Amino acid sequence: MENSITIIGGGFAGAEAAWSSARAGVRVRLFEMRPVRQTPVHQTPYLAEPVCSNSFKSTLLTTASGLLKWEMRQFGSLVLECAEEVAVPAGEALAVDRELFARTVTQRLEAHPLVEIVREEVTDIPDSRPLIIATGPLTSDALAQAIGRLTGSKRLYFYDAVSPIVDALTLNMERIFVASRYGKGDSAYLNCPMTREEYDAFIDALLSAETVPPHDFEEPRYFEGCLPIEEIAARGRDALRFSRFKPVGLIDPRTGKRPYAVVQLRQENLQGTLYGLVGCQTRMKWGEQRRVFRLIPGLEHAEFVRYGVLHRNTYIHSPTLLKPTLQLRHDPAVFFAGQITGVEGYIESAMCGIVAGLNAVRLVRGLPPVALPPDTMMGALLDYISHYAGKDFQPMNANFGLLPEPDPPVRDRSQRITAKVTRAQRSLQRFLQELGL
Repeated sequence: MENSITIIGGGFAGAEAAWSSARAGVRVRLFEMRPVRQTPVHQTPYLAEPVCSNSFKSTLLTTASGLLKWEMRQFGSLVLECAEEVAVPAGEALAVDRELFARTVTQRLEAHPLVEIVREEVTDIPDSRPLIIATGPLTSDALAQAIGRLTGSKRLYFYDAVSPIVDALTLNMERIFVASRYGKGDSAYLNCPMTREEYDAFIDALLSAETVPPHDFEEPRYFEGCLPIEEIAARGRDALRFSRFKPVGLIDPRTGKRPYAVVQLRQENLQGTLYGLVGCQTRMKWGEQRRVFRLIPGLEHAEFVRYGVLHRNTYIHSPTLLKPTLQLRHDPAVFFAGQITGVEGYIESAMCGIVAGLNAVRLVRGLPPVALPPDTMMGALLDYISHYAGKDFQPMNANFGLLPEPDPPVRDRSQRITAKVTRAQRSLQRFLQELGL
């Protein structure tokens, strides 16, 4: 066991692991292959660059994402500190200027005297221990093969799709209204209302559009929470209208009525010059994206600054490989963190980094690693990925269904959530007191 920690991967999990370890006084070597070797979706050389959406979801404590954020703040989360510094309007959600956020995280880590950032690709598992592998869903082929050898299992993969981003100056605001669903939070979303005829025309074009096929040797396996919209539309003409394009909670001020369907756009940068199409992940070819998305009212002449893309996500079968401490069962000085473990989402990935960093530091100091209480959101997610007993292990977001039910049972949903939140807060506070944190 060494007196320093090696981390592979500079995404959300790797950045948090490095920050958690360095703040505890342990030296860190953080390996990141970009910009020496880029991925299909990253745009910058910065650490913790958001590539799918710029939203980190709700900040409300009555939501699973909000509770997870509250818990992470108790550990001094770097990701949340930086996100709040560069937040853009997003109603009740926490959304960021992508480049400013990634640049801020990078600068904070570069400035820390105990963090060394090494810009090179790691193609095999190093001998140094403790080791944190946080290479994320875009793990390079060479390292993925090395991880397969380390874990003794075939890697699992699925496909993830990214939404397009448009130039705000090219939007037709005469056909768009500004509002948040149910009026919650600031009126932070641009809403493109669709009549039945417009919706039907869009669906026809979407279903006939050419898509980018997977490689012959790869079977598409999509995560249900991030399906390309053409996959949803193929399930039924109204599938999008009752999911990504649902008009519930929105009234078009020009008509005083709820639209037949609504496509929402969310601000992507502080200047408000870029907007992302919410929930419009796609694998359509770029020319087809321009043709199909311009059928949305308000986007008739939209200029796309980034098209939606499809990329492969890699993750391990954590229930058979990991402890809830994020240690590899057969090599407990190796930790995995982030989306490669089977959590889904920026904040969930960052949470793994915090826990992996905490436990790697404890190994360095000769202390036993700790598992978070399963009645906290952090502990519940880690319990899920390490103990899932079902047949098909798939990535999981934070959600209240992971938390144990209150005892005695509470029938009212809002009261049940309040009980779970209160219990989680108390449980985490006791945990931190016991650790002296």
